Amino acid sequence: MPKSDSQIQKDVLAELEYEPTVRASNIGVEVNDGIVTLAGHVDSYAEKWHAEMAAQRVSGVKGVAVEMDVKLPGNNKRTDADIARAVKNTLEWNIYIPNDPLKVMVEDGWVTLTGEVPWEYQRRLAASSIRYLTGVTGVSNQIVLKPKPTAAAVKADIEASLKRRAIQDANAIKVEVHDHDVILSGKAHSIAEKDLIHHSAWSSPGVWKVIDDIRV
Repeated sequence: MPKSDSQIQKDVLAELEYEPTVRASNIGVEVNDGIVTLAGHVDSYAEKWHAEMAAQRVSGVKGVAVEMDVKLPGNNKRTDADIARAVKNTLEWNIYIPNDPLKVMVEDGWVTLTGEVPWEYQRRLAASSIRYLTGVTGVSNQIVLKPKPTAAAVKADIEASLKRRAIQDANAIKVEVHDHDVILSGKAHSIAEKDLIHHSAWSSPGVWKVIDDIRV
């Protein structure tokens, strides 16, 4: 039986209380048809992000609307120039992020990242690595992936991964590619094999999204 909105609200409030990085007393929760709205003031962008993730973890939640404002305490305020320098330093010190192609713009503490990287994990890592910097009030990740994947390339990557692990039945997996999205279907012999196929698709350059319709 689906959860009622009132039960979802109670569960989200409880999850916010359980999340140590969030001050739940500052956040209001409303639920309408399974859509959760979070409102209030938080002290950092990181706290805002953790509150959103906490709400998404609750079963029955269909979506989360975030209407929280980041109100930095006086001692946490930084100029946009200071924040931009901190972001650039953070990206430069991360060995997994190619820093040269990335550009940083900061306005009222809100950081916008642009540029191109070859891998989706680098795109995600660039945004997550600056989430906890003092003074940041939000992050817009506008980094794009350079290459567009082809079905043949993704299929070859999956087949190579399976063969390295002595799993020969890669032909049972169907791979479709639409722009940067990969759709996987077919049948795997185990959950471990399914996870391997999923990981192989994500590891292919240019993949933004993997839709996993593989049956076990």
